[in-house]
Amino acid sequence: MSRPATFVPPPGARAYALRTARGEFAVVDAPVADGVEPRGVALLLPGFTGSKEDFNPLHVPLAERGYRTVAVDGRGQYESDGPEDDQSAYAQEELARDVLAQAEAVGAPVHLLGHSLGGQISRAAVLLDHSPFRSLTLMASGPAEISASQRERVKLLRDALAVMTMAEVWDTMQAMEAPEETDTGALDGGLDDRDDLRRRWLRTKPAQLLATGRQLCTEPDRVAELAAVPLPFHVLSGALDDTWPLALLDGMADRLNARRTVVEGAEHSPNTDRPLATARAIADFWQAHPGRAV
Repeated sequence: MSRPATFVPPPGARAYALRTARGEFAVVDAPVADGVEPRGVALLLPGFTGSKEDFNPLHVPLAERGYRTVAVDGRGQYESDGPEDDQSAYAQEELARDVLAQAEAVGAPVHLLGHSLGGQISRAAVLLDHSPFRSLTLMASGPAEISASQRERVKLLRDALAVMTMAEVWDTMQAMEAPEETDTGALDGGLDDRDDLRRRWLRTKPAQLLATGRQLCTEPDRVAELAAVPLPFHVLSGALDDTWPLALLDGMADRLNARRTVVEGAEHSPNTDRPLATARAIADFWQAHPGRAV
């Protein structure tokens, strides 16, 4: 599970419901820093079991480089509404069309960044229509299905959700975690974020987890399709990743002719493991590929 450094938006950022042609989506919207020349706008999509708060550590350093960043809860994630039981509402194409509507509402063209599951949804959106985007960054997000060990973890979750409530699943996951994994105080300067994590879990729709979990376990390799899209690509990851081995990410970057960044000291969530180094790499890529004028 992604663990945000804090659930509190950074100074200057606004949390609100973004109105789009496909409904409202909860966002954290951080403006360009005062006195800095605006360079562009970016839309940030979180991963499986994650939320917009996973990007909180990136907003300030990216604002200081001239980028307005809008992190979004996808349909059925945390503070964005969605059906409880209708898994068809979370088909990948439906989620991709949500992203196109979000980009339009934010003010296309935008730089698009997706973490893990968010990367595969981003890819699907770009394959539907690349025109709202300046670039695509795939962060810790691989070419096809997740690793065998992670597929097993998703299967356990899906089996649990078939017979347990979200609250019961949460309690079971907490009981199974190692003590150092449940003690999250060090992540936010000593404050215990377990209540926030539990609240996020309970507000995420079970159908969203079931549908997107299946997608992660069955996603086909669409890299050749993506390589035909006339956009600049960036493949960014930590130095360790058990969801998609680095060799797969390296190969995907080669096939896309993409910029490749490996953030030392980071694992599957470089946005929270090493936010300053991650933000620097992202902004350097965006600056090198400004695309069309704002």
